[in-house]
Amino acid sequence: MSETDGARKRLVVKIGSATLTTSESSIDYGFLRDLADQVARVRAAGWDVVVVTSAAIACGLEALGIAKRPTDMPSLQAAASVGQSALSTAYAEAFGARDMLTSVVLLTRRDTADRTAYLHARDTLNRLLELSVVPIVNENDTVSVEQIRFGDNDTLAALVACLIDADLMVILSDIDGLYTANPQIDPAATLIPVVDRVGREILAAAGGAVSGVGSGGMITKIKAARVLMAAGIPMVIAQGRRAGCIVDAAAGESVGTLFTAPGRPHEITAKKLWIALGDSVHGTIMVDEGARDALVERGKSLLSVGVRAVSGDFGLDDIVDVADEAGHVFARGRAAAASDLLKLACGRSREEVASNAILSILADRPVIHRDELVLFE
Repeated sequence: MSETDGARKRLVVKIGSATLTTSESSIDYGFLRDLADQVARVRAAGWDVVVVTSAAIACGLEALGIAKRPTDMPSLQAAASVGQSALSTAYAEAFGARDMLTSVVLLTRRDTADRTAYLHARDTLNRLLELSVVPIVNENDTVSVEQIRFGDNDTLAALVACLIDADLMVILSDIDGLYTANPQIDPAATLIPVVDRVGREILAAAGGAVSGVGSGGMITKIKAARVLMAAGIPMVIAQGRRAGCIVDAAAGESVGTLFTAPGRPHEITAKKLWIALGDSVHGTIMVDEGARDALVERGKSLLSVGVRAVSGDFGLDDIVDVADEAGHVFARGRAAAASDLLKLACGRSREEVASNAILSILADRPVIHRDELVLFE
């Protein structure tokens, strides 16, 4: 689209480490220059762009002259500290050569687990885009231990897409898209061009289709797509070194695997998006078929009588997955009761729960209220 066609659209581009590097300790500066050129082209076509990047550690190792990636956490975090500065400079130079101003936004899981911080991050990103800045977002690997893994920023990118209410997210990977199986192992594997529902078969295919360098692999990308589809945001997985892939994806051309989002079948509020992506999952509640039907088909809250099993240890207000009896996760929500209490209530009727002094609190109160539940299908 052109700027004269109406309001500007918003695009999130996530770049995996395997795409951005030539080795685990060397940045591909030629790729960065091409990236800047493509971003300039889509901006001229009416898109505001946020880049979610990986490779701070690789950039730090390069700056420090360390050829082999260390294994101890202090060294990795030191490399991330050095590398974030070098990586930011590389982006600033590549984009500045095309008259684009960049900024650095570093986030951790702790920043988004708190809803107030989540909303502040949203406001900051929105203001940067209003000022025609290209935000460069990364996990703060210097202080984030759990997310130190090389190149796994798929969830972060989905979070950013939801924060800015993006019109499209493009993941640049070292694989052409989602295949029916791992193409490195199965020569009969074929590319899946369009996915309109993330069901068991798609998750199974993702489990067997792992990208190379990044630790997240395909499954993290599919889980990100699942939330984005619920939010009404389409997502594309493409080979990052395919010529013009960002420009083509923004133009609606087929460049890999498109996860469609034709509409929002369920109400997705900012609060629900925070529940879906803002905090890590602390456990899983398995429900029977009746409860699943009530949640998916009738928009009901989850009651204790529908709970069949509980895994993990979680407290009141923690985020949990909701799975059917086959183990397929179809929703996520905020628990209104702790796991130890729910385990005691499993398999009990409403009458049994109501007559029990310990469990009676669950008789008339939802385990997960519909206003705090996100459905993935």
